[in-house]
Amino acid sequence: MVGSDESGAGQANAAGLSPSQARGARGLLGWSTAELAARTGLGEDEIGAFEAGTTETPAGRVEVLRSAFMNAGIRFTGGSAPGVALDGTAAGDEGTRLGDLTTENDR
Repeated sequence: MVGSDESGAGQANAAGLSPSQARGARGLLGWSTAELAARTGLGEDEIGAFEAGTTETPAGRVEVLRSAFMNAGIRFTGGSAPGVALDGTAAGDEGTRLGDLTTENDR
């Protein structure tokens, strides 16, 4: 294991979001990678690489994705069968933007 951010394509990483959950959440919301990138401040290429499971994305950046999804009404499930659901109780903001990360929330 290289570090705490290492994860396989189907496993949740340290921030608690797997690539398949990210793809599912984006699908439930009807968001393109461009829209998710605009909402988070992350690059489309970075989002695509995370969703494909081809890169080790730092936990802080994964948390930015997770936060954007949760604020749009996505609920993540864990356990032996991780998944996503749309609960319709969106808070209305865009989550944690990349520029707002600090050493405290980039873990």
